[in-house]
Amino acid sequence: MREYKLVVLGAGGVGKSALTVQFVQSIFVEKYDPTIEDSYRKQVEVDSQQCMLEILDTAGTEQFTAMRDLYMKNGQGFILVYSITSQATFNDLNELRDQIMRVKDADKVPMVLSGNKCDLEDDRVSRRRWKTNVDEVFFDLVRQINKQMPEKPERKKKKCLIL
Repeated sequence: MREYKLVVLGAGGVGKSALTVQFVQSIFVEKYDPTIEDSYRKQVEVDSQQCMLEILDTAGTEQFTAMRDLYMKNGQGFILVYSITSQATFNDLNELRDQIMRVKDADKVPMVLSGNKCDLEDDRVSRRRWKTNVDEVFFDLVRQINKQMPEKPERKKKKCLIL
C-alpha cells in the first residue's frame, strides 16, 4: 500500500484542524484550540487503490514558522487552507506557496486550495461542519501526487539457485 505525506498549512484560526479532524474522524470541531503540530493517519481508497495518508496538521501562528521548512521538505502534497470570512488569510497563501516552491525546488508541487467556513457564507469574508467536499480535498491531492510521482513497481527479488 502506498503511503502519502500530506501537510495542511494556513493562517491561525482558518480551520486546518477542523478540516483534518472532520476528514480523519468525521467529527466537527466546534472550539478553536491552537495547534502546534498534530499528526494523523488514515487508510482510504482513491480511484480503486488503497492508500495510507499521513496528514500533518501544522501551526498557523507566526511563532512556529521556523518549523515550516521541515514540514515542506518532508511533505509530498500540501493543502493550503484559508477562511472565506477573511481576505487576509487568502492573501497569506501566496507567501506559503512561494515558500513551498522554494523549499521543494520544483516547478510543480501537488497542492490543493481549500476555502473553509462555507457555513459562514453570510459573513463572507468552506466551514467543514457540513463536510462539503472534505474528502475530495484530500483525494484530489493524492491524485495530483500520483500524476507527478507515479508509484514505482515493486522490484521482484531475484532468487539465487546454487547447484
